[in-house]
Amino acid sequence: MKRKVIITVTSFLLVFLLLLATYKLMNSRTYQLFGNITKQVETTQKVVALTFDDGPTENVNMILPLLEKYHAKATFFLIGEEIETHPDEAKKIVEQGHQIGNHTYSHNRMVFKTPSYYKKEIEKTDLLIRNAGFKGEIDVRPPNGKKLIGFPYYLKKHHRDTITWNLEPDSYYSLATDKINYVQENIEPGSIILIHPMYDKTDNTLQTIEGILQELSNEGYTFVTVNELQDM
Repeated sequence: MKRKVIITVTSFLLVFLLLLATYKLMNSRTYQLFGNITKQVETTQKVVALTFDDGPTENVNMILPLLEKYHAKATFFLIGEEIETHPDEAKKIVEQGHQIGNHTYSHNRMVFKTPSYYKKEIEKTDLLIRNAGFKGEIDVRPPNGKKLIGFPYYLKKHHRDTITWNLEPDSYYSLATDKINYVQENIEPGSIILIHPMYDKTDNTLQTIEGILQELSNEGYTFVTVNELQDM
């Protein structure tokens, strides 16, 4: 009886540890089993990459003037389905000299899927990005940053990096002032900042973006694309 209890407890503990390890791996911003992952670039230059996930939506038309005002370049990780719905907004991003990244076609979590599923999600979106006019290297960011084995392996086979982030103000705060302060207090040269501005119909996101652009510009930071940041 005692032996059965020990076996049961040990089995439960092993399963728990396995699930915990899987969860940690899936959500890690700094580690994956295959290929390269970038959350930040080591540099002494005061440069940062401002990245926007999801969309494109009509909000692009409000974001682009802000970037132009501060002479900033950004990286937009776009969803394939949304590019099909808003092709003009995607083209405007390219025309303004910004980078477009691949955020998959459906925005489903890239875990526990087949190799053919990953291939379709990435390649279909790549084609839409090229049709929008973007000619540079297409970086990839998995939806919600979640990945396990199959997705990173697919990217490694095709010599593609996984781009994550080291600053995510939207995840911790709701007020624009708090988000701006968070970025100011934690910014480092080579940081990659994540913001989700596409579906917010209030002024909160625009205030956040302009606040970050203004405050970091005042501190001497330059805003570059992820591709430019990696070249450093």
